[in-house]
Amino acid sequence: MKTQLFSMVVVVAAVIFLSACASLSGINVPFGSVASSHGGEVEDQAGLLDALRATGAEVEVGDEVEQPFFSVKGQVVKVNGMDVQLFEYESAEAMEADAAQVAPDGSSIGTSMVAWIDAPHFFKQGRVLALYIGSDEAMLNQLEEVLGGQFAGK
Repeated sequence: MKTQLFSMVVVVAAVIFLSACASLSGINVPFGSVASSHGGEVEDQAGLLDALRATGAEVEVGDEVEQPFFSVKGQVVKVNGMDVQLFEYESAEAMEADAAQVAPDGSSIGTSMVAWIDAPHFFKQGRVLALYIGSDEAMLNQLEEVLGGQFAGK
């Protein structure tokens, strides 16, 4: 009897402790549920936005964007006030097919020659291809942190 009572007290104490930790960290966890996060590698646009926010970035979803050389429409996302174009594909294979068309320096994509207004930087992971046009080192570091090194660009 004492063993059961002790076990119940330990379980209740653990639930109270974990609930307090969750509320201190700003995570709202309903009683009886298990908190989870995307963690690990980015698979989709939502995971990328979460990963960027986790690095402390201010992220704001903007307008839709269409690039004639990619097979899907994209989304402009402001990361710390700078535009990043995100293209989410149905599968990693479809994303890789479009990514394979990008020249190593980003100057052409398939048969399209592109005159960029600044240096292009292409990143990919999971089903997402990201395009940042600019030279801001902090932005490049943030993208590399969540997506790995660029696969094309300058």
